[in-house]
Amino acid sequence: MNVVRWLVGLLFFACGAAIAAGTAAPPSGKLPDTAEPLQYALTFRVDPAADGFSATADIRIALKRPAERIWLHARELQVERVEWRTAAGRAQPARFLPAQDSGVAAVEFGETVPAQELQLHFVYRARYDSRLEGLYRTRRDGQPYVVTQMEPVSARRAFPGFDEPRFKTPFDLQLEIPAGLQAVANTAQSAEQPLAGGWRRLTFRTTPKLPTYLLAFAVGPWDLVEAAPITATAWRRQPLPLRAIAPRGQGPRLAEALAATPAIVTALEDYFGYAYAFGKLDLLAAPDFSAGAMENPGLVIFRESLLLLDANSPAQLRRASFEVNAHELAHQWFGDTVTMPWWDDLWLNEAFATWMERRITQTLRPAQRADLRSIVATQQAMAADSLASARRVRQPIRDNGDIEGAFDSLTYGKGAAVLGMFEAWLGEQPFRDGLRRYVREHAFASATSDDLIAALQSAGDKGASFGRAMRSFLDQPGVPLVHSELDCAGGKARLRLRQQRYFPLGGGTVAAQTWGIPFCVHRGKGATSTTQCQLLDRAEAEMVLDGGCPDWYLPNAQARGYYRVALAAADRAALTRVAASLNDREQLAFADAIKAGFERGEVDVAGVLEAIGQLAGARTREAAFALNAELVWIRTHLADEAARAAIGTYIERLYLPRLQTLGYLRRAGESEDAALLRADLVELLARKVDSPTVRAAVLAQGKAVLAGDGKGRLRFAAANYDLLGTVLAVTVQELGAPAVDALIAELAHTGDANLRLSMVMALGASADPAQAERVREFAIGDAVQVGETARVLGVQQYDSRNRAALWSWFQRRYAAVVAHTPVFVHGRLPELVAEGWCTREQARQVARFFARDAAQVEGSAQGLLRAEEAINLCAARREKHGATALQRWVALQRAAGPAG
Repeated sequence: MNVVRWLVGLLFFACGAAIAAGTAAPPSGKLPDTAEPLQYALTFRVDPAADGFSATADIRIALKRPAERIWLHARELQVERVEWRTAAGRAQPARFLPAQDSGVAAVEFGETVPAQELQLHFVYRARYDSRLEGLYRTRRDGQPYVVTQMEPVSARRAFPGFDEPRFKTPFDLQLEIPAGLQAVANTAQSAEQPLAGGWRRLTFRTTPKLPTYLLAFAVGPWDLVEAAPITATAWRRQPLPLRAIAPRGQGPRLAEALAATPAIVTALEDYFGYAYAFGKLDLLAAPDFSAGAMENPGLVIFRESLLLLDANSPAQLRRASFEVNAHELAHQWFGDTVTMPWWDDLWLNEAFATWMERRITQTLRPAQRADLRSIVATQQAMAADSLASARRVRQPIRDNGDIEGAFDSLTYGKGAAVLGMFEAWLGEQPFRDGLRRYVREHAFASATSDDLIAALQSAGDKGASFGRAMRSFLDQPGVPLVHSELDCAGGKARLRLRQQRYFPLGGGTVAAQTWGIPFCVHRGKGATSTTQCQLLDRAEAEMVLDGGCPDWYLPNAQARGYYRVALAAADRAALTRVAASLNDREQLAFADAIKAGFERGEVDVAGVLEAIGQLAGARTREAAFALNAELVWIRTHLADEAARAAIGTYIERLYLPRLQTLGYLRRAGESEDAALLRADLVELLARKVDSPTVRAAVLAQGKAVLAGDGKGRLRFAAANYDLLGTVLAVTVQELGAPAVDALIAELAHTGDANLRLSMVMALGASADPAQAERVREFAIGDAVQVGETARVLGVQQYDSRNRAALWSWFQRRYAAVVAHTPVFVHGRLPELVAEGWCTREQARQVARFFARDAAQVEGSAQGLLRAEEAINLCAARREKHGATALQRWVALQRAAGPAG
């Protein structure tokens, strides 16, 4: 770099920031409506072996009113020159004035310019981002790659622009790259021009109208694997070019994901009645990626472990690959073709993709039981929504921290659950008709929640009550709690119903909130059962049950509702007696009723452990392990050594026979369900209740892995790949330093993302104080990828033996942790290091520490509220339940003997 130019640029930026601060306050939320982008032309010169890139950006804008300056977004860009010109005028210099580190900058014209179309021209350079944002560099097997991740607010790290979703414009892109490399982007390449030194300039076709967060490209020594085009359909007249891209040498592992993709695209087109709109479809496996995947139209980017599959890939990863692919491809309609105008409607993107992912998976691969995964995710969202600090789905968005914080289980899980509940109430066909209308009317434009609700309401027969009911779940925080009590007096069966906001013990104060709940009850009498529904939109109501007084009832039929239930004690006891015979979906609803009662102090420890016994033999993994979190909580916070031993014996009696039937190794021709059940059983028995029998079996596999292949590398094939994470974690815990040494050495030579994940999380499982400290320092070093660090620390925090030391270390090394984790993780750091804490003093410690940096680290203010509340809720629950009920249960177990 030219030193004189660098110094002049530095002075220019320093003056610019001061001038910007002195002339006008920068916007902190939405940009002013002074200007609107009409089209971008971007040229990037990208060498992955360098430390950064250079670029030019030309933006055609509509200046809507006379102005001396406009505001736009730019962050950490070294802008060397800015010019502006009218449609017929010559170029004139402008001043670029970044507002410190806000991500906002002013472009000052030096005069008042009348409303008209203008062209802005920027010449700039920047370093590659170090935290997987904007334009960042990563490595695989020693080779550098450059990948983009613009969502939500990182396009401004790659180019100056109007980085808000409401601004949808076409993009023209050129990439200048060194010899021997390949580049891919949203659209197909249209031209190539040789440059000096073997470089090439690649030109790509103009994109359809896109928001900035969906622009994508990647440069590196990629393997490009062409697949057969996706056949034309009734909605799409031309075949769709399809290919996948992997780091060098990994192309053969793309076959499975490529083979799955055509059916997903075709099913989505059939559902929406609207063609895939982006000309070609590339799937790219990125060596390090902050999210699971990103829905960039035409170039969907995945964390590599989700695309690079082979015979050794765990069954869970194969299923996740299909589901994530379906999720990202669903975005091509919801998010890409139709985009929310602002981040308060992010749920229109993410909830719809989540809901549609499960619908497509259930249709194309019913054995994966996406319907049950949907219920589990709904219950996880309800747990988050039970906090007093929970936000609305359509929460006002004020700043970047709010934007980052919106990517949570409420946006994804609650939003998807609300869609599923209202689809069931409206009917599948009217619901689909409404969605088709919504896509047609807003294609390549923006649309809001109100637009969606209007389209659905017009397609159904519920009238205005539909819109009121749906908005009640989007526009207020919290999850409803429906109290129910069966009254069979006078020969007529009635359910007395009352709704309020659900709070656990120690939670918020119950306020006068009501929802429009499509409430459905399933009840049984003898060998028959029926379902009955009504809209519950008042604080109290009564439902008259057809067919007389039932033997039992479940007040969330098929677990389709986004609400928690509290049955009267006698009604809950009747339901518990038949829990083992409920269908798969309703066993999960029963489990959530137990969870909700336990959190509120209405179900005691014995009730939870009895329910575990009822569910342990369930047909599905989801039901059999539905109360695992409650089991771990009881064992951690209420049990002494004797009680832990009694719980371990009880759980072994319930679950070990199933594991012994399956064995510890894969069997030829076994189903994915068998492989997944084995993995869950091993994790429960070896890690959650420390079964000596199971730990010994998996340790034998771990020792075989560490014995190596005779060439200085570990022999992973000596273990069942479905169990590898648990095998390595137990091995680290049992062998200590030799196992830690072996895994750290192997990580230096392993690029495979799935193997790396198993190893780094196993390192996090170390409970030896010296080794745990060593692992923590290793986790923030260069040998661990940015996307791996938080996983190591999260595993350490999960083990109560590590928590005090991790907290002490974290406070000392907080800045290093922030520097070595993706930005989206920062808001969750308070919860990560507070996981499992359960005293009010610990809540105060967390609050004192994070309050200092809440304004500086985006999103951490919200994360701190959730973490502090979760600790206090844990303390309140422990104070309520105490150890007495557990001791009584232990005494009963001893009295009953081995078969009790």
